[in-house]
Amino acid sequence: MSVSVFAKHMLAASGAASLMLLSGLGSPAQAQTPATGSGTTALPNIVVEAPRQVAGTPKQRPKPHLAARRAVSPPSAPPAPVSPAAQLAAKSSVFDQARSNIYTTVGTTSATISHQTIQDLPQGDNQSVERVLLQAPGVSQDSAASGLLHVRNDHGNVQFRINGVMLPDGLTGFGSIFDTSFVGTMALVVGALPAEFGLRTVGLVDITTRNDLFNNSGSVSVYGGSHGTITPSVEYGGTFGGNCAATPATTPGYVKAPPAAADCFPGVQYYFTGRYLQTTVGIENPTPAYNAIHDFSQQERGFAYMSAFIDPTTRVSLIAGTANNNFQIPNVPGAPIGQNGFVTNAFGVTSFDSAHLNENQWELTHFGVLSVQTSANGFDGQLSYFTRYNNLHFLPDPVGDLLLNGIASTVTRTSYTNGIQGDGAYQVNSSHTLRAGFTVSGEQVFVGNTSLVEPCMICDGTDNGQPVSITDNVSKLGVLMGVYAQDEWKLTNQFTINTGLRFDQMEQFISANQLSPRFSATYKPFENTTFHAGYARYFTPPVLVEAAPANIALFNNTTGAASAGAANDPVLPERSNYYDVGVDQKIPLGCTSSSPKDCSSLELGVDAYYKTAKDLIDNGVFGQALVLSAFNYANGWNEGIEFHTKFNSGNFQAYGNVAVAQQRASDVVSNQFLFDNTVPLADLGGLTRFQYVQTHFIYTDHNQFVTASAGAIYQFCGRPASFGEMSWCGTKLSADMIYGSGLRSGDANISSVPAYTQVNVGIKREFLLPNDPKPLTIRFDVVNLFDKIYEIREAGGIGVFASQFGPRRGYFVGISKKI
Repeated sequence: MSVSVFAKHMLAASGAASLMLLSGLGSPAQAQTPATGSGTTALPNIVVEAPRQVAGTPKQRPKPHLAARRAVSPPSAPPAPVSPAAQLAAKSSVFDQARSNIYTTVGTTSATISHQTIQDLPQGDNQSVERVLLQAPGVSQDSAASGLLHVRNDHGNVQFRINGVMLPDGLTGFGSIFDTSFVGTMALVVGALPAEFGLRTVGLVDITTRNDLFNNSGSVSVYGGSHGTITPSVEYGGTFGGNCAATPATTPGYVKAPPAAADCFPGVQYYFTGRYLQTTVGIENPTPAYNAIHDFSQQERGFAYMSAFIDPTTRVSLIAGTANNNFQIPNVPGAPIGQNGFVTNAFGVTSFDSAHLNENQWELTHFGVLSVQTSANGFDGQLSYFTRYNNLHFLPDPVGDLLLNGIASTVTRTSYTNGIQGDGAYQVNSSHTLRAGFTVSGEQVFVGNTSLVEPCMICDGTDNGQPVSITDNVSKLGVLMGVYAQDEWKLTNQFTINTGLRFDQMEQFISANQLSPRFSATYKPFENTTFHAGYARYFTPPVLVEAAPANIALFNNTTGAASAGAANDPVLPERSNYYDVGVDQKIPLGCTSSSPKDCSSLELGVDAYYKTAKDLIDNGVFGQALVLSAFNYANGWNEGIEFHTKFNSGNFQAYGNVAVAQQRASDVVSNQFLFDNTVPLADLGGLTRFQYVQTHFIYTDHNQFVTASAGAIYQFCGRPASFGEMSWCGTKLSADMIYGSGLRSGDANISSVPAYTQVNVGIKREFLLPNDPKPLTIRFDVVNLFDKIYEIREAGGIGVFASQFGPRRGYFVGISKKI
């Protein structure tokens, strides 16, 4: 073989190899092409043609020519080099996908909402995370004092994760600690969860932070309107510190990540968000009036994210957040004195206008997560340190609370948690992916209660003494530990099962542990049809600060005494069996062009579940301080069925959800003193509330038979309007609604509040100012369009101290500018 022929063969071979390498490692979309059934990756067809020769024509030695004698076409301009920031963004995108591979949701149901959809719905990202979640299947509304929402009729027990790391338990207050501004995507995952998800298992709120703010950009906005509401906010992000050289973009659309042997630092990605909110309806109005009395609130929230690669296979990221919320507790005018505790004289005061009651609550939260992620040779792993600090302080009205409630309690709750979480996934082959991990955390809590009461013997208002102060403080260090292992086995391209074991140990006010098996399966007989089913054994410790024991003996012979002979057993962990089955069907409805955005589709789904529980954990507000206390029912069960649908067609998208469910429980076995056992009630057959609960399966207070939500978004034109343009371009219309058949009410939850529907609408327009490529957005929203007056909670149910009404109609305007 001649040297020239050998050189041509080498050139052709190296060209083919280069094209194959670029195709495999090019854009993130190409890099994440799913594996075929044989375990290989499908690559685009690439044809490399050898230089053409005319048959029979002898090779001629080229003759030299002078350059001046030949016209040479100017070479095409080389593609613009890819900046280090773009290189870093491409590599981060690959690592984001690798992080998602650490976890699996086989056999579960997931409802996902993007940041863009959040922005497009009424009120946009001025809503809290909890309010957005009300649009997910099976999520019912509740008052701020009760946690704002319930998933599948359970109280609390919802796990929040940010970038795969579980945030530890804290305090349940009125204000949200999460701002939707930092959310890239948010998924509510329910069903029989895999073994990697423990402790809080009713629902998993999986938040992935945004990845579109690393180009030195951001926005500032102001939003406000009815009820004295104003909320300015800011967000900004970028990339700094990189010293890698720009890389030529040899293929259109191809962005090269820093090489494996890079001797440069690709830089640091960062962004932050901040928001201030003030309103005269901080928590729900206890009356149906349009304006609440004494309900002013100021809230501040901030969030920050940073990440950097310390080597080609390792990324370090830092997440930090804070929330500082202050609330006035709203008043109910005309409340009589002496009805609770028979106090008719407090510090010489014998009359009191309840509209002037002055109760306040302050809440402070800080949290942080430091993670190290690695991805190499089929292994993806993440090791994280997390911390969370909470402080809640309730300050009563000393005179007013004594006269109205018989007790005035100053409540302080503090929680400080530190822990480590490690998770890893290893793809053994095309069929098996092994996952394992652990979590260990320590939480130091302090529960302080200093109460003003009046001593008495008969306690009927005839022998009360002067007010005295009683202090009942509790401090405890609690430890939670968990370890799991599981195998995701892809038996065929259509059928996948996931089996695992999890062991959890708690050391709190009691010690307990459990080994929990998990099994789930997904079957996809057709491309657009997916069946799932699963079983999970769950172990749920109580929230430590809500399980703190009270020394009720201190209050004997006072106006704050518990029922005579009431027990005070410690709160136990909940143990449950969970069964879930469902099916999802996607129906393509055709396309008007080759662009995916011009295609229409309909998605339908149904999911059914059944849960049996021993020592079912519940919570309630059992005093004038709007803080939660936990207790157990010996037995409980929960069942329901959910229907969900989505429709997409070009610039229009809509969704709808309906859930039918019930939860019932019986026999209180902890913190029994919270239930009255002295007053027989006619509607309970002459039994006290405690006696009735011990002998009947009652509906839990947060049970709601029917819950529904729906929404729609329509976009005109698909581009921002230019300045002064008289068209609908850049305009989006939106609406959403929630429906509830009503939470339980009455003695022992034997009735329910009336059903309600709340409809919200919004319109926003995005347009460009002269000589400014970054758009300005103006929005207008109406909350509770039809001004439906409805009650979320009614005073009198188990663990319900005061009534709470939904928001009255409000008008809100916002302006936002990209920077």
